[in-house]
Amino acid sequence: MIDVDTFLTILYVIVDDFCKAHLLPEDTRPGPRPSLSRSEVITLVLFAQFWKFRSERDFYRYAEQHLKSAFPTLPHRAQFNRLARQHQETIVAFFLHLVDLLEARQVPFEILDTIGVPVRNVKRRGAGWLVGFVDIGWSTRLGWFEGFRLLIATNSIGVITGFGFGAASAKDQPLAETFLALRQYPDPRLPSVGSSALAPYVVDTGFEGEANHRRWRESYGAQVICKPKHNSRKAWSKRLRRWFASIRQMVETVYDKLVNWLGLGQHRPHEMSGFHIHLAAKMALHNFCIWLNLQLGRLPLAFADLISW
Repeated sequence: MIDVDTFLTILYVIVDDFCKAHLLPEDTRPGPRPSLSRSEVITLVLFAQFWKFRSERDFYRYAEQHLKSAFPTLPHRAQFNRLARQHQETIVAFFLHLVDLLEARQVPFEILDTIGVPVRNVKRRGAGWLVGFVDIGWSTRLGWFEGFRLLIATNSIGVITGFGFGAASAKDQPLAETFLALRQYPDPRLPSVGSSALAPYVVDTGFEGEANHRRWRESYGAQVICKPKHNSRKAWSKRLRRWFASIRQMVETVYDKLVNWLGLGQHRPHEMSGFHIHLAAKMALHNFCIWLNLQLGRLPLAFADLISW
C-alpha cells in the first residue's frame, strides 16, 4: 500500500518519460502557456478515474483541496477539461505503451469479450446528449441499458491489450470482425485496438460460428477458440469445459476492476470526446496499476489496497 503522493509521483514519472521518449516536444505557439504540462494533464486525467471520485466535479473538488501542492498551477475545471481533450490521442498512446512495457502480448492466449457501458438511465425520456451514437441494448449484467458495448482483449494476468466500442445494440461478431480487421490492417484513427495477438483468442459463444472463425483466420490471421454448444456434434467433455471456463474467468475479474474500482459506466458524458477520454484513461490506469503492483511484488489485480487514501 502506498500513499496518494507516492502514487501520483510514480505515475507522473512514467507518463513524463513516455512523453519525452515517444512524442514530439509540446507545442510552443505564441500566446499564454498552458497552466499544466502535457504530462501533468495526463497524470490527473488517469488519477481521476478511480472509484473514489463519483463525478468530474467530485474529483476536481478533491484536487483543489489536496493536490495543489503537487500541481500548484491547477486551473479552473473548465480549462482543465479543455486541456484533457487536447491530449486524447496521447492518453491512448500511453495505454499502448503500457501494453508494450508489460510485454502483454507474450502470452499463450488472449481473451476477447464484451460488456455493456451505460451512459444514461434507459428509462429517461428524450434523446439525451449522445443521440446518434448510443442506443438501447441488452446485457446480462445490466438488463436493458442505453449506452455502448465495449469490446476488450485481455491477457492471462489481466492486462488489457486493446479495446473498441460500438452502440449498445451491436452484436459480438460484427464488433469482433472490425476489431480483428483493425488489428491486422491498422487505421491511425482507431489505434486503441492495439496490435494483432501472437496467440489464439479465447471467446465465448457470443462469438460462435465456424464460418466467422474461418474468415477471421484467413483474412486477419486470428485463431479463435470457442466452446461449442452442448448439443453440438463436437461437444467438449465436462473437464475441458471447466478448464475453458477457468481461463475465461480472468475477463470477468478485469470487468470487476473496471466497473467497481475504476468507475466504468459511472460517468454521464455530454460529448463523444468526453466518453473517449474517460474510457481510454480507465484502460491506461488499469494497466498502470497492474504494472505498479508487479513492481511492488504484489498480485497484478490487487487494486483494493493499492493506495492508502
